[in-house]
Amino acid sequence: MLNHSVEGSYLSSHSENILLATFYIVIFILSVPSNALALWVFCHHNTNNTPSKVFLKHLAIADMSYILVLPMRIIYHMSDSHWPLGVGACRVVGFLFFVNLYCSMYFMTCISVDRLLACVVPHKTHNLRKIRNAKVVSAVLWVMVTISMLPVLFSQKEVTKQTHNVTVCEQLYIENSSNPTGALVSTAVAFLIPVVTISISYILIFAKVKQMTFQERTPTQRKAMRMIVLTLVNFLIAFVPYHIQRFVFILQHDDMSRSESTRHMLHLGNRITSALTCVSGVLDPVMYFFLARNYQETLLQLCGRNTKDEQSTT
Repeated sequence: MLNHSVEGSYLSSHSENILLATFYIVIFILSVPSNALALWVFCHHNTNNTPSKVFLKHLAIADMSYILVLPMRIIYHMSDSHWPLGVGACRVVGFLFFVNLYCSMYFMTCISVDRLLACVVPHKTHNLRKIRNAKVVSAVLWVMVTISMLPVLFSQKEVTKQTHNVTVCEQLYIENSSNPTGALVSTAVAFLIPVVTISISYILIFAKVKQMTFQERTPTQRKAMRMIVLTLVNFLIAFVPYHIQRFVFILQHDDMSRSESTRHMLHLGNRITSALTCVSGVLDPVMYFFLARNYQETLLQLCGRNTKDEQSTT
């Protein structure tokens, strides 16, 4: 089956549908157990709690809120771009996609800022780095992101199209915008705030740690260096490609002078980079392993490994 459109909506080819469905299945299988374990550990092991662990817990909640609706995307692509689940489910999937995407980015930003304060100015910011403050920041982030994404959930425009027994869910991959300028501005602002904040935090942390010998570096500072690497990998794979492609798509999609093959590549790139955002659900547990001792110990115990031996070798 070739790529084709239904009243302006792009439909993936049969091979593209199979590849996307397979990708989502793999991500679902890998991410559900690891994030479920993280939630269990963060909710039941409250000893030695820190602001970073509060943010990690909320990051796991954001991941699970999206991972658990991946089966709907799988059904869509296994049905060759046909949406059999109704308008309500279509809206919910689009809504949870954006809530997870931006909550994940902003909770990573909070973790980076917390590591900056703990690594560079630990004594001056001791009173600021309180568990209560971290919980307040987390609650404010959830409220802000949820409110900002409510238009996706309660939009008055039609979110499904049906032609020739094929129902397309346009909220799965937001590919039409009634206000391209507004979409560009909101996407840029939402993306640049965490990117700039994280970049400044990492530069300051790296400069601080670079001045020290390995023996002088505290466990907090070594943990911060691990976090820099893990977060950069996560951003480069899951978030940067999507936002770059999103900018290109919004700018060029409505240019009717584009050839059909070019428009097809724009749509395909949008779907591939959208799918890549799910990789954060697999990469985040790697961050939990290196930043949260309780998660590391629990996972090693489940694997039958001696946590003391592992710690002595890391």
